[in-house]
Amino acid sequence: MNPEKFAAAVAVAIFAAGLVGLVLQRMLPEKHTTGPSRDMIGAVVGLLTLLCALVSGLLIWTAYGVYAGQNIAIQTLASKVLQFDLALQDYGPEANPERAALRDRLGKTIDQVWNAKESDANFAANNFAAAIKVLRDPQKALGQLQPSTDQQKQALATAISTMDAIAQARLQMSFALSAPVSYPLLLTVVGWVVCLFCGFGLMSKASSMPVITLAVGAVAIASAVLLILDLSNPYLGVFRASSAPLEQVLAVMGKE
Repeated sequence: MNPEKFAAAVAVAIFAAGLVGLVLQRMLPEKHTTGPSRDMIGAVVGLLTLLCALVSGLLIWTAYGVYAGQNIAIQTLASKVLQFDLALQDYGPEANPERAALRDRLGKTIDQVWNAKESDANFAANNFAAAIKVLRDPQKALGQLQPSTDQQKQALATAISTMDAIAQARLQMSFALSAPVSYPLLLTVVGWVVCLFCGFGLMSKASSMPVITLAVGAVAIASAVLLILDLSNPYLGVFRASSAPLEQVLAVMGKE
């Protein structure tokens, strides 16, 4: 689901709920919007405000955790790729074909993850398949090396252990391509906010200022929803995880 369209729909629904509240405030008998009735409306509005604040904060924190975790995974992948290349370099000229293949795989990874189109329905599946390929191809190449010296044996052992770390980081990146945000939970919070804004309308008098305030509030809530969706999808949203560490490593490998 497109995050921008979803957030826009949320803004419209919340603003419409506020307008409904303003209309009801004018249509209902005064006894339903004043005195004890108003106190009850205020109590429910306060409860919904607390619920929305708590759950929205939790969703934003969880989404940011996904975003921050992917940045860490990218940095880990970049450092391990560089270590893998250095281990192959220490092995000797026999490992040069695998070093060239490593540079090629790293370039393809950057292109597949950061240059993919948001409309690609198979984005997550394609990147998971690429992650599996990253795991298997080096295993085959390293299995063909026949170390003859202690230095080569040590370099090969380092390369094998580093390759496992690379595969783990790459798989972690691919798993995050399917946005982990729970739409049922998000829709529940939106439903609470819709009721909340309707309550705001019931407690206000219809005029231009309450309408403008409702519009500003609806946009604010929609921006929070967009923030949650984008941070939960760190390779396709507005807040993208940076590919700079991988590009720096690729540049260093290309100079050798």
